[in-house]
This record gives sequence, C-alpha cells and structure tokens, in this order.
Amino acid sequence: MNLSNPPYTDQKILAARPSKNQVSEQLPYAFLNETECSADGSLAEISTIFLTNRECPFHCLMCDLWKNTTNHTLSPGIIPHQIEYALARLPPSRQVKLYNSGNFFDPKAIPREDFLRIAELTLPFERVIVENHPLLCNQSCLDFQQLISGQLEIALGLETIHKQVLQSLNKRMTLDDFSKAVEFLKNHSIQTRAFILLKPPFMEEQEGIEWAIRSVEYAFSQGVECCSLIPTRSGNGILEQLEQAGQFSAPQLSSIETVFEACLKLKRGRVFMDLWNLEQQYQNETNLKQRLERLKNMNLLQKIPIAE
Repeated sequence: MNLSNPPYTDQKILAARPSKNQVSEQLPYAFLNETECSADGSLAEISTIFLTNRECPFHCLMCDLWKNTTNHTLSPGIIPHQIEYALARLPPSRQVKLYNSGNFFDPKAIPREDFLRIAELTLPFERVIVENHPLLCNQSCLDFQQLISGQLEIALGLETIHKQVLQSLNKRMTLDDFSKAVEFLKNHSIQTRAFILLKPPFMEEQEGIEWAIRSVEYAFSQGVECCSLIPTRSGNGILEQLEQAGQFSAPQLSSIETVFEACLKLKRGRVFMDLWNLEQQYQNETNLKQRLERLKNMNLLQKIPIAE
C-alpha cells in the first residue's frame, strides 16, 4: 500500500477529468428494470431511474458519476417529469430506485419543492431507494419519508473502513460520520444499504480483498440491511493517472468471486455485486460467460452455487 503522496485535492481531481457526456435536462440519462432479492428472500422487480441533475458537490477520487450531470440546479418540476417519463416506459414493479449520481437530499440536486410530486409518483411502490452522502442525512430525509407511502431506503457510500484510504478518496467523511448517519436513519425507521469499493486505489490485490470483506462486516455491525460491492474501475481521469503511477489497478475477476463468496457466507444480510460492464473489462478471462452467470445467480439467490 502506497499512501506517501499528498492527498488528491478537488483541483487535481477536476483537472484530470475528460469531458462530460451530453445530457438532456428533460430526460433521465438512463432507466431500466432490475430484479433484486428482497430481505424476505423473494425476487422483487425494481424500476431503476438514473436522474439527470446538478453534479454532486463532493469530488470523490474514484467517482465517474459526474459524467452524466449538469452544472446547475434544475428548475422545480423537471425531476418529477423525468421520473414520470421513465415510469411510463418501464414495466410494473414493486420497488423504485431514484439514483441521481450524488445526493438525493442535496437541495441543489433535487429541489425541495419537488418532494411532494415525487412522493405522488412513487405511491404504487412498496419501497423507494435513493442515494445520499452520510453528511447530508438530516431532517430532509425525515420530511421525504413522511410524504411517501412505501419504505424509504437510503444507500450510503461507505467505500472502505481503511481510514487512510478513505481519507485519500477525498470523500470528506469519517467512519464516525457514517455510523452516525446510519444510527440517525435507523432511529427514524429509515433503512440503509452501503456501497463498498472492492480494491480502491492504493491497495494491493490481497489488501483489496481483505478490506472489502472487513468493510462489509463493519457495515452490517452498524445496522445496515444490505451491502453493494462495487469493483473499482478507471475512466474518470485521475484513476488513469494513478494506474500509470502504479497506485491503482482494477481488481482481478477471481478477487470479485472470492469477496462475493466470503461476504455471502457471513449471512449477516444481503450482499450484491455490481456486474456493470464486467463482460468488457474481463473479456480475456477464461469461462467468462459462465463465471458472470454464476455471479448473477449469486446476486439473485444470495447463495453460493454448488460446484457440479
């Protein structure tokens, strides 16, 4: 592990960026239907909508979600219109994810004036899942919870419990901040999930495996209901620089498999592995199709398949 360099500042991270993608304010930049294992073991259909809105104010070292954001706050009414647009084109589902490439309770991202209309649009859903920074878990979460009819779940970026690496990610958050946010939400009957990075920058392969598992254990110990593991990927500019400096490389596919199995064996709660774009990233791996299918089944069944 090499943490000898000074921390990467907002200025360095922003300077390394490629251009943003062109997005339309009137449309979500993506939407899709997912199937996810619920806490009771049943499979739930989920409408997942990736909202177009103002960029997150936190410039995390590993983040590439800013690529599909605007540089300004959208006028009230536009976010509900995006949700309405997507729901009209998606099949019926039990749950809805409103992911906005940042923080749902950042008023510069989602105007407070839109909460009531968003709540009306989510009336058919038994669960509403949004994402938010632990430091922005406040009264706004409770206000929105009171408006919706379903269970509110907030996904929080824990990333890693390695304190020095967490600080180097420029997330401006401590483990204490994370645990306080989970406790606050839990005390108000709001459920949580945690995003955890598999092999963030500055970790060797085995370190990445060990700290991902330890981070999942920590999240569950704090009262998080489920964990989403995200294999760290390049593509945001600064990570390419770290790759060239030998301070970052994507995890091996075998590490993804090892960590996922170990975390399912904990049986502390649901664990999901983000499979986005793995077929491209690991296209030279042997038996790739079968291995990715196995990971997909582990996501759905929350079990490790018995080897034939």
